[in-house]
Amino acid sequence: MKMDYRDEHRITTACLLAAGTGSRLHPLTDCRPKCLTEIDGIPMLERLVHCLIDQGIKRLVVVVGHLEGYIREFLKEYEGALEIEYVVSPVYATTNNIYSLWLARKAIQEPFILVESDLVFDAPLLRGLLYPDRIAVSHILPWMNGTTITMNSGRMVSAFNLGIANSPINSRYKTVNICSLSEASWQKVGVRLDAYISAGRVNEYYEVVFEEMIADGSLSFECVFFDTACWYEVDTLDDLHQAERMSWKHRRTTRPALLSGKSTPRKTVVPFPPDRAPLLGAATASNSESFLPLN
Repeated sequence: MKMDYRDEHRITTACLLAAGTGSRLHPLTDCRPKCLTEIDGIPMLERLVHCLIDQGIKRLVVVVGHLEGYIREFLKEYEGALEIEYVVSPVYATTNNIYSLWLARKAIQEPFILVESDLVFDAPLLRGLLYPDRIAVSHILPWMNGTTITMNSGRMVSAFNLGIANSPINSRYKTVNICSLSEASWQKVGVRLDAYISAGRVNEYYEVVFEEMIADGSLSFECVFFDTACWYEVDTLDDLHQAERMSWKHRRTTRPALLSGKSTPRKTVVPFPPDRAPLLGAATASNSESFLPLN
């Protein structure tokens, strides 16, 4: 019997988006998924999973695509500490993260934390996101690009800025690509995602939906600040080098015993040649969807 993780107070479910090819980290991602790229010898996925477990997450939904077999194999040893469910994107190479999030709509019916798989951060930063309708933001530093938000005096998001923002930089903050959604908010987001996918807009970022809903008042987020010294987003080789220069609290050489109370050696991720990579998609066809216009 499946456990019911619904809790009107503390969130215990996370959704991890890990389907993309990570093309900007070429050639590292030619033979393994982006999330298994190592920083100081530790895969980003390992850091993420330990952060989630450390903060009480019990259920993990992972949207996979590119070289998905590596991710499944890597996460096997966490199956005792987490209930893990995979959602497969068969068109990961030609769609963006809006499509990955849309695919997760059937697997998640409870409040959850949405996390992208190219982030490195210290676990305590997640505490403020364990309650619904919050979003992680950071002061803007020169290396940061991408989506920003404008915040009002009550620490609520007043606008998403996907392009060039008109507001002064001192009133804007960088999104960290982690947020939490209540069940009600997720249902409303799902309706808007349906509309985008039905219109064939599968190459958008899901933030376009957030931008639209914040603007029309149908979605709200309270801001949770991440210290700029305690997180990094790894998109490029330069990002990877910069992240390796930072001081991370997670520098284990062994994984903690999640069930037995003993430490076990950390698994080394050895990439296969592209033509020999493990292929598990065929065995999970029932959990995959191809794009079809909705009725």
